[in-house]
Amino acid sequence: MATKIRLKRIGRRNRPFYRLIVIDSRKKRDGAAIEQVGWYNPISADNSYEINDERILHWLGEGAIPSDAVKKIMRQEGLSLRWHLMQQGTDEKEIEKEMKKWEMNRENVLADRKSKKLEKLSKKSEESQVPADVNAESKEEPAKEEPAKEEPAKTPKKKDESEKK
Repeated sequence: MATKIRLKRIGRRNRPFYRLIVIDSRKKRDGAAIEQVGWYNPISADNSYEINDERILHWLGEGAIPSDAVKKIMRQEGLSLRWHLMQQGTDEKEIEKEMKKWEMNRENVLADRKSKKLEKLSKKSEESQVPADVNAESKEEPAKEEPAKEEPAKTPKKKDESEKK
């Protein structure tokens, strides 16, 4: 049987919530699942999810194919790296060592993202304050204008009625 690990939508309209399920690939999206292996909430601020690593690895070993969305969640969790190392035949101690490295790197990446986001927000708030200060200065000092030179108004010449006919 061809199995897939994919998302099953259970949320109401405009409020999606998904279960990670193992299902026969020929069944429809919301059909009967073989097993539920986690959940995913895209509405929450941090796109929260929870997955059962052991069961997903079991089903991957049985030949289940993850969907693109599930691959993304597995990558965030580090499960795809673990699966890759298992496929290469790496022993358990080496896998644990690599996973520790990955976790350390992941923490650094997340901290860098957070600092860049805060820096961008502070820069944006500074930019929004600078134009306000410039406008305040221009209101205090009215612009000095040179008096306009008045030129006599030119009136169009009236044509004779004879020329019109």
